Amino acid sequence: MGVRGETARASVAIGTDAVIRIAGVWTLPELPAIEREVASASWPAGRDLVWDASQVTAMDSGGAVLLHRTLVQLDRQGRHVTLRGLRPEFAELLKLVSAHWTRVGREATGPSANWLERVGAFAWNRLQQWIGGLGFLGESAVALVRSLAAPRSIRWRALWNSLELDGFNALPIIGLLTFLMGIVIAYQGAEQLRSVGANIFIVDLVGIALLREIAPLVTAILVAGRSGSAYTAQIGTMQVTEELDALRTLGLSPMKVLVLPKVLSLAIALPLLTVYADVVGVFGGMLIAAGQLSVTFLEFLTRFEEAIALRHFLIGVVKAPVFAAIIALVGCYQGFQIRGGVDDVGRHTTISVVQSIFLVIVFDAFFSILLSWWKL
Repeated sequence: MGVRGETARASVAIGTDAVIRIAGVWTLPELPAIEREVASASWPAGRDLVWDASQVTAMDSGGAVLLHRTLVQLDRQGRHVTLRGLRPEFAELLKLVSAHWTRVGREATGPSANWLERVGAFAWNRLQQWIGGLGFLGESAVALVRSLAAPRSIRWRALWNSLELDGFNALPIIGLLTFLMGIVIAYQGAEQLRSVGANIFIVDLVGIALLREIAPLVTAILVAGRSGSAYTAQIGTMQVTEELDALRTLGLSPMKVLVLPKVLSLAIALPLLTVYADVVGVFGGMLIAAGQLSVTFLEFLTRFEEAIALRHFLIGVVKAPVFAAIIALVGCYQGFQIRGGVDDVGRHTTISVVQSIFLVIVFDAFFSILLSWWKL
């Protein structure tokens, strides 16, 4: 971002009339030289300083940041600075930097020397993030209730498309991973059970572990990495390209157009994917039981029906919609937080995946503790 004219070496000079004259090209390649001149300058002793910028021939956002930062530092020293002669296009750029200085200045001025100030800024930023997240959660809940009360307002085509992308297209990777998890669990347990002659109990190990914990958790983690990141990237790209502003201009709510179809489709898809993962994972365990412990498929299924209570299956399925809501809301929320360019999209996509997986594991642990208290 910048405005350029004819090229000339940038300079900062103090005249005999105590007027500070800046000239030349104030652009990114020249910033190191300009910073050295500013750092070594001895400003006039008077309280009022006049900066003459009439000889500045080019300026981009980097030069505007450096100029504004210098003026802010002088102002903090108690100096009254008057800037004159700056071209209108450069003045507009400087005005834009000044308007966003609260955000830009944190990087431009470097870290504060006061550790207490840094701790306070960190705590304040985290508090703002929590407040923003709670606000987004509340807005989503209200929009969901209103949409369920008026089903015609739901964008069904977007919901079905999302259901296909996030549900049906995820079947191969989820099937492969849970099949391998069933094999690993059965294989690791086979050695121990064979040593004590309790081969048939491989059914209990595989069935309870997969249905209650492994299948819903692995499915949620895979969906968080696959779909949650896609949500953030899609909404973030629309934010950067100002498509969200265009939606609002047309009178459309991004919450109803983008967020609700994703939340509803994932709430439908994740329980179904969990059931699919249960079946495939148990089948993988059956293969190892037959090959390593001589437990036939018929014996496995007979023991499975007797030993595995229905509540284990239901607990895993009930967890899935909660995990789906976490993944969809975190992914969409991080997409709306993107303000910069492509780099910001990548950063928030990573944050989305990490936060989704972290919260899924936290809520899974919460479910385990709660169900243990209820003796389920």
